[in-house]
Amino acid sequence: MPNLGGWELIILLGVLVLVFGAKKLPDMARSIGQSARVFKGEMKGLKDDGTPEPAQDPAPTAVLPTASADTAPQPVQTPQPVQTPEPVDATR
Repeated sequence: MPNLGGWELIILLGVLVLVFGAKKLPDMARSIGQSARVFKGEMKGLKDDGTPEPAQDPAPTAVLPTASADTAPQPVQTPQPVQTPEPVDATR
């Protein structure tokens, strides 16, 4: 395979800009990058497919505080119903 020098790369980039347009080149590069990431992830998934997953620890349980004898239980506040204002009669 021949080595590409500076002038060859500049000419190649110029041809790409003429063929595809300057506005589409960043979108094309972005889509190629996303495709490469997906391909890499799939290859890693195929590699890991034959190995068993490590055992995961169960989720930690929450520890609830207990009431001691010297603290009094706090009263529970219930929400008050919302009163809607009565409609104003505009005919008066």
